[in-house]
Amino acid sequence: KRKMMSIPNPWRRDIMAAIHTALRLTREENLPTRPKLVQWKRELDELARDRYDSYLYLPEDSPYSALNVPEIKPVYSEKSPTVYGFEVMNACFDAALAREPRLIAFGEDVGYLGDVNQGFRGLQEKYGELRVTDTGIRELTIVGQAIGMAMRGLRPIAELQYLDYLFYALQIMSDDLATVLWRTKGGQRAPAIIRTRGHRLEGIWHSGSLMAGLINMVHGMHVLVPRDMTRAAGFYNTLLKAEEPGLIVEVLNGYRRKERLPDNIGEFTVPLGVPEVLRPGKDLTLVTYGACVHIASAAAEALSQAGIEVELIDVQSLLPFDRYGLIAESLRKTNRVLFVDEDVPGGTTAYMMRQVLEVQDGFQWLDSPPRTLPGKEHRPAYGSDGDYWSKPNAETIFDAAYEIMREVNPRKFPPLY
Repeated sequence: KRKMMSIPNPWRRDIMAAIHTALRLTREENLPTRPKLVQWKRELDELARDRYDSYLYLPEDSPYSALNVPEIKPVYSEKSPTVYGFEVMNACFDAALAREPRLIAFGEDVGYLGDVNQGFRGLQEKYGELRVTDTGIRELTIVGQAIGMAMRGLRPIAELQYLDYLFYALQIMSDDLATVLWRTKGGQRAPAIIRTRGHRLEGIWHSGSLMAGLINMVHGMHVLVPRDMTRAAGFYNTLLKAEEPGLIVEVLNGYRRKERLPDNIGEFTVPLGVPEVLRPGKDLTLVTYGACVHIASAAAEALSQAGIEVELIDVQSLLPFDRYGLIAESLRKTNRVLFVDEDVPGGTTAYMMRQVLEVQDGFQWLDSPPRTLPGKEHRPAYGSDGDYWSKPNAETIFDAAYEIMREVNPRKFPPLY
């Protein structure tokens, strides 16, 4: 009391600290005023959340929230062609440009060349230079243009050629784009979509996957990591139906993979924050995303032949992450978990582990220590062999999962080496 009275103009934080002190000192006393003090603390906390923490993202019940966009499944028929991944993206962007007159796409080589992987091939000629256009080699200004356009009612898709180059624009993404909604308490929106590509292929500066350094600096944006171009197209459709900023990291080695082209390429959507179980299993939950999904599938098949049934889960979305706790439900069944990605040790695998074990309370279901299998601490070494020894591969995923099960039953699973 004396301390509070000595402060001429107390801040709200001074009042909260005094309440906490009073509750701490009287924690063993049955005083009639304690419930009122607890209620006051709750009211102050709720008021502070509204003042300081609200509108990092739009409320889920907002008609403009990406989390409120209803899921529309891709539709296939006998006439659905099998095409290259870049052709899926090309059809998606063609449909989007035709549907949404406010849509403008731009970036290095996006216009005349149709982007380095041909996702916009022929679309500048079809829709004109004002809607599909080239920029200079300056990632920072590309994102800056996207922010300005988005805040004034346009729907920009700004392409940064490779994930490795995104860090030149990270400052403005973190300080400006990701905070527009929060800084204005929902008063202004900047629904810019940042498009890039990354993960494994070849090259020190072209096949990076430094996702943790990215996601920890752009809270306020949605960060989506599709495993193929069909999933990527669905994410673009979802974001274009909402009014929140997002980053989509396409799989660099997926443009020349074959996929079936959905009949409703311009309409189907993929929900954000909803993982997909690609392979059911009872022994171990394997959690990954992006380019690692393909090699994890191969490892899961080899593990099955060795008597280990893996439940393979594609996260699909890092921000938000598994909104309904589906991974923890899988862990409740398997009691073991392995997190795999191409980021550095302590990176996104550690982020995913915290989400599942702490946020989703999955720790209680563990019968074995949780494991992570990230990439090496350095950049991906050059060439196919450098890629193999720099990042997880089907063999190292097999070994990590096998070792977990060998600790459970060493007689059934003898040492490999």
